[in-house]
Amino acid sequence: MRLKLSDYKLIFASVALIGVLLIASPVLADYLHLQNGEQYSELFLLGPDQTPQSIPLNIVIGQNYTVYVGVGNHLGSSAYYVLYVKLRNETDPFPDQTTGAPSPLSQLYEYGAFVQDGMNWTAPLTFSISGVSISGNESVLGTIVINNQEFNVNEVAEFDRQNNGYYYQLFVELWAYNPVSQAFDYQNRFVYFWLNATSPIQL
Repeated sequence: MRLKLSDYKLIFASVALIGVLLIASPVLADYLHLQNGEQYSELFLLGPDQTPQSIPLNIVIGQNYTVYVGVGNHLGSSAYYVLYVKLRNETDPFPDQTTGAPSPLSQLYEYGAFVQDGMNWTAPLTFSISGVSISGNESVLGTIVINNQEFNVNEVAEFDRQNNGYYYQLFVELWAYNPVSQAFDYQNRFVYFWLNATSPIQL
């Protein structure tokens, strides 16, 4: 069967189109992966030796401790984050993971971080506690210092008989800037560690 000129044009166009698709396939794969892959922000906490295992627990009054808080950006584009450091006792409200609402507790300390896609950001969180008074089954934590800034908290904790201590909790919430609303949105991400505030006499 003899092909017409129009048939040759159609075959040439088809071959050319296939060639373009083959050349562009890695780019298309990356694009499709970006569009369909999971996009998220990561929040993590590390101890003084950059491992989770070294996060302190039993806190001596007046002594400095350092942990590291970090953010990983996997959103597909650069992002501006704010991290809020908050303090709670065992009965104060946590962030609600079901509704995605942050804790209503006021923040003590704030970090700001601009993180490029695929990159991590870390910063030290150095703290100490003072003004702890114990009476009966209650402990009052008067002051906490975070990165050389002092905060009067007067947070009350009841004695935890099961775990033998007066427990407080430092936790960090992750927020990200939303260019549409031009405001920071809570990312339903938080990390925390417990503080067992024990008086020097009891150590």
